[in-house]
Amino acid sequence: MSAFKRKRGGQRPADKKAKKAKFVANADDAPNEAVEENRNEVTIPPPVSKGKWTNKERVLIFSSRGINFRTRHLMKDLKTMMPHSKEDTKMDRKDKLFVVNEVCEIKNCNKCLFFEAKKKQDLYMWISNSPHGPSAKFLVQNIHTLAELKMTGNCLKGSRPLLSFDPKFDKEPHYALLKELFIQTFSTPRYHPKSQPFVDHVFTFSIADNRIWFRNYQIIEEDASIVEIGPRFVLNLIKIFQGSFGGPTLYENPDFQSPNMHRRQIRLAAAAKVREKQMVKEMHKLKKAEVKEDLVKDVTADVFLTPAEEKPVHIQTEAPEPKVVKKKQKAFKRQRMQMTDSGLTTHK
Repeated sequence: MSAFKRKRGGQRPADKKAKKAKFVANADDAPNEAVEENRNEVTIPPPVSKGKWTNKERVLIFSSRGINFRTRHLMKDLKTMMPHSKEDTKMDRKDKLFVVNEVCEIKNCNKCLFFEAKKKQDLYMWISNSPHGPSAKFLVQNIHTLAELKMTGNCLKGSRPLLSFDPKFDKEPHYALLKELFIQTFSTPRYHPKSQPFVDHVFTFSIADNRIWFRNYQIIEEDASIVEIGPRFVLNLIKIFQGSFGGPTLYENPDFQSPNMHRRQIRLAAAAKVREKQMVKEMHKLKKAEVKEDLVKDVTADVFLTPAEEKPVHIQTEAPEPKVVKKKQKAFKRQRMQMTDSGLTTHK
């Protein structure tokens, strides 16, 4: 229908020119030449926006199989905050990540938030510009959903958010690239059919400890203060790729430590503590086995004792004389018998 109107010379609403409004100085008087000269013509500029949905950004939010309940609730919160998002069924683990580009093409989406679960405890998030790239891979930590936080803040569902970024995003090139990815992914397009024409909450992206901290705040109209709504999570950057879900590596985080290595260090530290306790016990046993000093003895008792004079050492050069042993002369048995017999007779 629009093409048919253009052939006939019709104009689109966007092609409207500036209008001229006429204001009459004296409306009660009859129109005459003097009144017509006093009329003022004021030019009104055309409206800045025609109310058209021009930014056709669509974000696909889905995950792989094996995610836990916390990740599922986080995805649900993101879908409610982003009215320009779409969802799809979970992807099988055996499929390669390049299949996500085909899913985005089928769903007519040019941005993708893909949550990848590993070992049922580690969560990775991909932010990609499908199908040409770039894409970034993050480790998601410290997740708190809307149901968990129970914050006092509240905002209108489908309202367009303000995006607030840390000044560090403009200092380094890889952060500048991530800032552009976040702007194109999380910002709700203007005049989106499912969005509301209100701005009542803020998405903040701050950098601390080499990680990106995400928060969602409500703007209170009374005093322009903010109250946190949720959800909240922390993104630890791993790599930035040139393509979508792969390709040459543009940036690799040198401070990133894998969760497996982190858990291994915790186990090694715990084992070192156990070994240290065992060594301390063995040292106590050895000390108990040693001979204890007699603490009853007075240490100051030997203060006034004078040491004896040292005698000169006599070295004997000659052999000692043999000792004479005197043997006792014992009487024979017969003599002893006679002596006993003679003693008995005298006694009688």
